[in-house]
Amino acid sequence: MNVPNNWVVMRLSALGDVVLTTGVLTYLHNKYGWRFTFLTLEPWAAVLKGHPAIDSIIPIKKEQLRSGKEYTFFKQLAEEHEGKGLLDLHGTMRSRFLSLCWKGAVRRYPKFSIQRRLFLQTGGKLGGEKLLQYNVPQRYALAVEEVAPTRLELLPQLFLSQEELQKGQLLCEQAAGGKPIVALHPFSTHPNKAWFSESWRMLAAKLVDSGAHVIVIGVGNSPVPEGKGVTNLTGRTSIRETCAVLKYAKALVTGDSGPMHLASGVQTPVVALFGPTHRAWGFFPEGVSDIVVEADEECRPCSLHGKKVCDKDQACMQSIEPQRVLQSVLSLLS
Repeated sequence: MNVPNNWVVMRLSALGDVVLTTGVLTYLHNKYGWRFTFLTLEPWAAVLKGHPAIDSIIPIKKEQLRSGKEYTFFKQLAEEHEGKGLLDLHGTMRSRFLSLCWKGAVRRYPKFSIQRRLFLQTGGKLGGEKLLQYNVPQRYALAVEEVAPTRLELLPQLFLSQEELQKGQLLCEQAAGGKPIVALHPFSTHPNKAWFSESWRMLAAKLVDSGAHVIVIGVGNSPVPEGKGVTNLTGRTSIRETCAVLKYAKALVTGDSGPMHLASGVQTPVVALFGPTHRAWGFFPEGVSDIVVEADEECRPCSLHGKKVCDKDQACMQSIEPQRVLQSVLSLLS
């Protein structure tokens, strides 16, 4: 079968997973000249805008994937893109269903599901060799490549317009008044991955005392109140506006989250706080200046995404002290 030059990429969610495809697509475009149509859920479509290898983005509403509508949607999609390949970077029953409708080449990335289960159930004693060998972007690349590219070759890449960059720069200049900006993302989809509110407040105060200006990003009720040296942008910026703000920050402090990868996509160093989740899952930030602050607890990892309720009162997140995080940030600022 001839390998097509045009592919439909399927990665529906979540934000971080979608962002992690971007460097892989750049790599495949530069190596093979391939071009892409990207299929993703509507909330995440904006992060792909401007990518030079993506010709079009198909934003999907969840209603389109409900029982009774999904088959019709996938069948129509396969007919409209006949002759293109399908690059399945989602790897679920839903994406396999689409592949059954597909009329061209299909490539699917290895999820290493068995290794993940072994690693989780044996407390890291089994399955780790392969998991630690490849991070998620490398696993995406293995859908096509026999030998995975290096991690640095696949770093996420987000492309902002000049207008977006100018707006982000103006916003940061007005807020910080020339002080170095440290962005904080004090939120987590799963509570057991969340650092404690008091720890965020202590870190923010220490950063302000050190001469930095703190900008809080994300969606939710910020545990860090706006005040002298602190600007609260939670719920006030779109994904792309958030990326523009991150572009002008000296660092982002966050947990294991989607915005962690947004910062990587605009080449902003990250200080990432990892508690219940683990490097083996493949989501650690990989930039040359990125710093991972992780808990030293024998019970890690306790779950894949941090959903499991902790019976140790979140000992892993409690063990990460604000002073330790502060020193990591200051090392980047210096």
